Amino acid sequence: MKFYKLLIILVLLVGCQNSETVKKDSKPKTKVEIVDVPQLNLEQANRLAQLPIHCINTEYPNKLGQVLGGNEDLKSPQELHPVFYGCFDWHSAVHGHWSLVKLLKEFPELNNREAIIQKLLTNISKENIAQEVLYFKGKHNTSYERTYGWAWLLKLAEELHTWSHPEAKILEENLQPLTNLIVERYLEFLPKLNYPIRVGEHPNTAFGLSFAYDYALATDNTQLQTLIETRAKEFYSDDQDCPLEWEPSGFDFLSPCLEEAALMKRVLAKDEFLSWVNDFLPELNNEDFDIEVGKVSDRTDGKLVHLDGVNFSRAWSLNYIAKDLPELNHLQNLANKHIKYSLPGIVGDSYEGGHWLGSFAIYALNSVSN
Repeated sequence: MKFYKLLIILVLLVGCQNSETVKKDSKPKTKVEIVDVPQLNLEQANRLAQLPIHCINTEYPNKLGQVLGGNEDLKSPQELHPVFYGCFDWHSAVHGHWSLVKLLKEFPELNNREAIIQKLLTNISKENIAQEVLYFKGKHNTSYERTYGWAWLLKLAEELHTWSHPEAKILEENLQPLTNLIVERYLEFLPKLNYPIRVGEHPNTAFGLSFAYDYALATDNTQLQTLIETRAKEFYSDDQDCPLEWEPSGFDFLSPCLEEAALMKRVLAKDEFLSWVNDFLPELNNEDFDIEVGKVSDRTDGKLVHLDGVNFSRAWSLNYIAKDLPELNHLQNLANKHIKYSLPGIVGDSYEGGHWLGSFAIYALNSVSN
């Protein structure tokens, strides 16, 4: 008799637990807000072009990031870097030039088109590039701008290589000695890098490899392409459960998790990538997946404004991850949300963000599928 009473009590307890589970599961889920798709049209292009036009020949303020070997190295930014001396630092000057090339390429009716082309031809001359190469060959400069500035230099080279305009070929040829040097630096450095750098700022390995890989594909550089594929797989193939909830850090302008996923999307076959990303970021499969944008508290603070950059770079990574994968299309709306938050604030704001964020906005907007 006691046995039957115990059995009845157990049945009732299980029933109550199941009922509670149903109640919990029956709560309505919060649906992600559908965001309008941002557009990079001619009006927006003219607006964003003002940022690099203003800064690529603005020498000061300037952060050289220089190692001094002696008094002979104490020169002005323009003497040291006759091409990429503006926009506060070397890498921002590089992607400022990329921004103008990209906008000229995409929008033949861009305002002041001929004047911008002449500015590019004046800056990216054979003589000026020779001086840039000389700087990189200095005794103390072997790791200069590794790998963030390197990556943007190859992105600029890629953009010139894929632009059919006659002046683009002149610019590409003038830039080629520096392009070749940066490729050599990648080939020397990557075999020696034992561990990837997983930060949300300049040294991030996944970002540096992604842009270099795009260049290698565009120019049929199989040596660089193969090396990047090999190293990316060695670095990241076994990664699981990336802690996306830890992002962003206070100064991030890149997402370590999403940059890595975007790189692996480049180097893996479709089925391999889907299997890998299911282990690495399984939450991306959820159609209601959402992450809060990086919130900027002060756009006059050069570090805090980095979070506008993380919004743009998250957007381009999410769009690249979702590209040609219908099962991940919902990530595009999340990308749109990030662009929508940061885009209105970058033009007409302080120089702390204005000297570089235009490039991030342009790259993010170009990643959008219309």
